[in-house]
Amino acid sequence: MHTSSRGHLPQLESEGILILREVAAQFERPALLFSGGKDSIVVAWLARKAFAPARVPFPLLHIDTGHNFPETLRFRDDFARTMDCTLLVRQVQDSIDQGRVQEETGAAASRNALQTTTLLDAIKELGLDVAIGGARRDEEKARATERIFSHRDVFGQWDPRNQRPELWNLYNGRKNHGEHFRVFPLSNWTELDIWQYISAEDIPLPGLYFAHQREIVERDGMLLATTEHLRLDPSDTVSTRTVRFRTVGDATCTGAVESSASTVADIIIETAAARITERGGRADDKRSDTAMEDRKRQGYF
Repeated sequence: MHTSSRGHLPQLESEGILILREVAAQFERPALLFSGGKDSIVVAWLARKAFAPARVPFPLLHIDTGHNFPETLRFRDDFARTMDCTLLVRQVQDSIDQGRVQEETGAAASRNALQTTTLLDAIKELGLDVAIGGARRDEEKARATERIFSHRDVFGQWDPRNQRPELWNLYNGRKNHGEHFRVFPLSNWTELDIWQYISAEDIPLPGLYFAHQREIVERDGMLLATTEHLRLDPSDTVSTRTVRFRTVGDATCTGAVESSASTVADIIIETAAARITERGGRADDKRSDTAMEDRKRQGYF
């Protein structure tokens, strides 16, 4: 971290590096779940620091819905090359073609929930015993209950009542055959911490995070981009607005926010004043009051 950094960021960075080194010490076949979003970018950045001057000792794994923003995919590929990381991609479309999942229908259809099956199949195929993710506890109430080392059973499912205590930064990665872990090095970070760290480290990001003009449909209070994957309803009205995205995911359910923040400094000011978390703009989290917890129990990120 730059010597100009102050406050608690160095402590968060040190904790993240410690967690990643614990993963390398306790597990045999890790992978870092990488979406091309800011949180997974920061985890990859920490991983490079944790193992320098050696290469990051595990691959980046992207579960691609096939409905991603093109900007995200271009950034993903460029970032992996720049970081000298192995990039593995598994497609939700393959799960659909194999009859493993069924495509949703209707104007609100999304592939976001379908990622779970593709992820669990990838974990089995690659023989992974741990998947590292960029989830943070401040994102959503179900994630607030998540351990840093999150145990998953032989079906890849999460049981919040069957998690190990984490006292004094001691992480228990013991598991039975067929079980695996999800590990979250950014658990104690906030969205503001992420942006302040990105600023301190001058970390590259996809342009989606910064204000730009885009054709938008307003639906159920959300601003959705008119990509080729969004199914328009006859009642939809398309308009051009200046927006940015606080989170990057499936284009069919990731809402934008109206914003003029065109620099990281602008975003830090905007984030400090925000009263809604970045996942407040995700349609998949609004399907029920327990949408995230339900998906996590099934094996979601």
